[in-house]
Amino acid sequence: MGRVHSEGIRRLGNVEIVGIAASSADKARAFADEISVARATGDYRELLADPEIDAVHICTPNALHFPMSKAALEAGKHVLCEKPLAMSSEQASEMVRIAKERNLANCTFHNLRYYPQVQNMRRMREAGELGEIYAVQGTYSQDWLLYDTDYNWRIESDANGPSRCFADIGTHWCDMVEHITGLRISSLCADLQTFHKTRKKPNRSVETFTGKTLQPNDYTDVVIDTEDFGTMIMKLGEVARGAMTVSQISAGRKNRLCVEIYGTKGSVTWDQEKPDELWIGQRNSPNQLVVKDPSLLSEKARSYADLPGGHSEGYDDTFKQVFRRFYKTVADRSAAVEYPTFEDGLRQLRILETVLDSSAKQAWLPVK
Repeated sequence: MGRVHSEGIRRLGNVEIVGIAASSADKARAFADEISVARATGDYRELLADPEIDAVHICTPNALHFPMSKAALEAGKHVLCEKPLAMSSEQASEMVRIAKERNLANCTFHNLRYYPQVQNMRRMREAGELGEIYAVQGTYSQDWLLYDTDYNWRIESDANGPSRCFADIGTHWCDMVEHITGLRISSLCADLQTFHKTRKKPNRSVETFTGKTLQPNDYTDVVIDTEDFGTMIMKLGEVARGAMTVSQISAGRKNRLCVEIYGTKGSVTWDQEKPDELWIGQRNSPNQLVVKDPSLLSEKARSYADLPGGHSEGYDDTFKQVFRRFYKTVADRSAAVEYPTFEDGLRQLRILETVLDSSAKQAWLPVK
């Protein structure tokens, strides 16, 4: 994430990366050299003490989001934090409070809202083109943890929290659905499953989505207490209903976030593995498969597409779109907030905590 954040920031043209902090001075120096940043430290507090630094990006394991973000806010820094925002809704509530009290820009990095076709779906719904929403379906499926030899820090509850699969990618799906439909998940029934009760942990650090070439003597067997798969049925508002799955063990699915929205006038489906395409369904006329073209997007969605039709905009472009809007509010505190805030991160933690509780009790539960 640090690497992708750095690339996205530099695409803006008006924001400078002035320092890198990592878990050790050597790691910070190595990454800073790689991306040509002069300043590096093994203690992030050194950067927070610098009054010339305006904002920080928190791209660490989840357990560090709260203490680092809190320290940054108390140092007067604007904060953009990876999701999930914290380890609990109580921690997130405190982050929301401090940011409000100090009038600091704050962003929970739910960047997947910012694909042009996702924004197009939202604007179509706002314009009434879908009618009243009846049903929502979908999945977020990956295969990078299919084998028991697949490992990453996200598997460990001490670093990642009590949920892995749902916290890591299920929250993205929920955030996107609420963003598109304008509805809130009001109650849910969830079931989480850990297929690999033990995994083979590498004896050295590996990055996310890597580590598939290690040898048998490079591993140690460890017990796993975070889920590989989850399913959830839900109520959205008073009328709409939904169902979704979230998986990190689905062979062949590299990063498939699929959202289907069904309304009384029409339907839309979007797949992150084919991000420029939007399927539009009709009852009494031919269905459409629309390819991203700014001139053909809904008017309010056009600003989320910088390239002309036929030129793909993907995952890394969503970073740029969020950063552009975040730093606009850093520069001008009166500017409109057009990105997910800490309150949105708190919202997803409340859903996540309800999912964990529901799965443990095997019961329908309301979302706070």
